[in-house]
Amino acid sequence: MILSARPRLLQGLSTFVGVAGPTSGPRRCLRSLGCWRASASFSTGRRDRPQSKSFDDYRKAVGTKSQEEYIRLDAANCAPNYVPTPVVISRGEGVYVWDIDGNKYLDFVAGISSLNQGHCHPRITEALIMQAKRLTLTCRVLHNDCMPVLCKFINDLLGYERTLLMNTGAEAGETAIKAARKWGYEVKGIKENKAKIVFCNNNYWGRTIAAASSSTTPDNYRHFGPYTPGFELIPFDDLPALEKALEDPNVAAFFVEPIQGEGGVIIPQNGYLRGAAELCRSRNVLLIVDEIQAGLGRTGRMLASDWEGVRPDVVLLGKSLTGGTVPCSAVVTNAHVMNVFTPGTHGSTYGGNPLACAVAYEALSVLVDEQLAENAKTQGQFMRNELSKMKEKYNLEWIRDIRGRGLFNAVEINGSSGEAMQLCIELKNEGVLCRPTRGNVLRFLPPLCIDEAQMKDALQRIQNVFCRKTS
Repeated sequence: MILSARPRLLQGLSTFVGVAGPTSGPRRCLRSLGCWRASASFSTGRRDRPQSKSFDDYRKAVGTKSQEEYIRLDAANCAPNYVPTPVVISRGEGVYVWDIDGNKYLDFVAGISSLNQGHCHPRITEALIMQAKRLTLTCRVLHNDCMPVLCKFINDLLGYERTLLMNTGAEAGETAIKAARKWGYEVKGIKENKAKIVFCNNNYWGRTIAAASSSTTPDNYRHFGPYTPGFELIPFDDLPALEKALEDPNVAAFFVEPIQGEGGVIIPQNGYLRGAAELCRSRNVLLIVDEIQAGLGRTGRMLASDWEGVRPDVVLLGKSLTGGTVPCSAVVTNAHVMNVFTPGTHGSTYGGNPLACAVAYEALSVLVDEQLAENAKTQGQFMRNELSKMKEKYNLEWIRDIRGRGLFNAVEINGSSGEAMQLCIELKNEGVLCRPTRGNVLRFLPPLCIDEAQMKDALQRIQNVFCRKTS
């Protein structure tokens, strides 16, 4: 049946497309006559095959109505690699999300800093829809009219020469490691298979084998060996330790977060990043700065490294690069580093796809046009000031520390990880969503579009919960 149908299909296409090529407009053919739908019938040999349900229809058919049922459905069908807050979200807008029962929450999780522009920003959503109707994927074996435009925009925005687009933050980290090693061999002259990358304790940049191999967090590395060699670990915010590590001529790069997010929102002392940049420069070592969580306005500057006037050799972007829509990450550097990649040495099927590029351009434009970094600086300082007043006024001795930069903020408690999670559940019940990190640290990451009234509302709700906790 398939063989007999194929000539008929090709004959039909030649009628509309033309034997010599698509001179009469194949796009019109496919959209108006539904050729792509017909091809499915030919491939199966069945014209009476019932059409699959839509996602919404299938969701209803599954029979889940309550949040408890959805949570049970998750437990029965999904990988048990997370412990989500017990709430089922169905929609979002700006700084708010709603659960399936219609309850409204201030979202201070924001996809772990993936929603800096807010949920479902109309400009970003429109860019997504328009590009999805036009072209979504070509792979890098064909040029497209979106990827070079986004790369130029990023280069101009950040002042670099080359951008390589990937999909996830972990992919960006892997790409940077490959680039640094290849640069070490081909430019610095390190002997083959001797290159080293220096990381800091408590780092987090993903869940790949290389990320596990460079981690000091047991959950990230235990039982995932054997590990990737060539990584050295030193204390964070310790310039003497870095200086000693860089004495090894085989070090190709120092890979560091400007603020350790998963490590507990740890902000290094003033001058640390600048000192690290100077040490790397003096030793001919690449400085790779992971801005995936801290960058794109989160700390009150476009990049967190901007606070110290540091220009890293390599910048990693992700998360809010597309405003919480489709995956996209970027490795941003100059030609002398990027050009170690030659055809066939690195790539990704979906990296730099037209859909992600169009959305990322709009997401970055929103950050600039709406001055979200400036708003993060203002609202973040206001939040920390109010939390400090709250601690003093109500004698909240169980709060060990309040820290942050911009809207990258944390409250560390004198308690266990269980107590921190319980506080997050109580905050959820009060209408504020947040998550603990590093055990006893509450991390607050609202969208950068939050205004003063919304921040005051959130702080009142936080106060209600905090004042109920006695120790």
